Amino acid sequence: MSPALIEITSAEAYDAWMRANPSGVVHFYASWCEPCAAMDALMTELAKAHAGSASFARCDAEAVEDVCEREGVSSVPYFVFTRDGRRVDAHEGADAAVVTNKTKQFFPRTAATATMATTAMTTTTTTATSDALNARLKSLIESQPVVVFMKGHPDEPKCGFSRKVVEALKTAGVKFGSFNILADNDVREGLKVYSSWPSYPQVYVDGELVGGCDIILELAEAGELKEACSSKESKVQNAINDRIKSMLAAQDVILFMKGTRTEPRCGFSAKVVQALDAIGVEYETFDILQDEPIRQGLKEYSQWPTYPQCFYKSELIGGCDIILEMAAEGSLAAELGVK
Repeated sequence: MSPALIEITSAEAYDAWMRANPSGVVHFYASWCEPCAAMDALMTELAKAHAGSASFARCDAEAVEDVCEREGVSSVPYFVFTRDGRRVDAHEGADAAVVTNKTKQFFPRTAATATMATTAMTTTTTTATSDALNARLKSLIESQPVVVFMKGHPDEPKCGFSRKVVEALKTAGVKFGSFNILADNDVREGLKVYSSWPSYPQVYVDGELVGGCDIILELAEAGELKEACSSKESKVQNAINDRIKSMLAAQDVILFMKGTRTEPRCGFSAKVVQALDAIGVEYETFDILQDEPIRQGLKEYSQWPTYPQCFYKSELIGGCDIILEMAAEGSLAAELGVK
């Protein structure tokens, strides 16, 4: 491993590194997660290219649970970006193009980094077929009843138009999800073709485009925005709910988790899998990282905001803490019908 990529092994070391390196990137990883190794290689190259403008480190997520809770790390790989002593962004997942682009966005680049970023984006665009991209766009559009494709996040918009749309939706009391198109060039360019709408933000309701900034502000001024975003609101959520009910009915015990039973993608999911395996219960798993509508829709369906989620006979038993408490008390087997 390159000396430029520092290893962090404790919460104390993490805090000390943050104080000593106000601008940089931290990769939260797990030794059992294969994609993390590939992202370490990328981090090493980025560390070389950005030497002098940012610092780079890797941190074993399972060794610093308090830090993970503080930073919102629920699966690995996970990246935290800081600048001038302030957290400015984060990314979950092994997407080299996104991590490269965010690094380019926040820190000055050398010519070597520019070449590497261009290569990564070209590879990503070439690999993704039109059909695959359209399927992904459809999944994102239908992931929640109201979705805003914008520059930045609702708490930190990156352009005035996105900020105005977010403010209008919040003022109207519209509940919505969002997607940061700056983090994914495939989505950013592909959605303009998919929707035949050349600019951002774009607001979708029940999988259909309502419009951009001008139309949303016109609806808000006319007092019609909430109605426009709720008149058909049940369509997407009902479709997602039907899928969830079908999955719940197919088996007595199902665990909605990050990753699979054999390859969990976060420590919380791994712990629940171990607890279920220990009592010998028969169960199925569903990888919510592979299905954005289910990932978002199940939180609404179950009124439970985090993953994993364990169900028995279509009823939510709980998440990681509850399952581990039951396991420690010896009541988990009985709760899940093991005789």
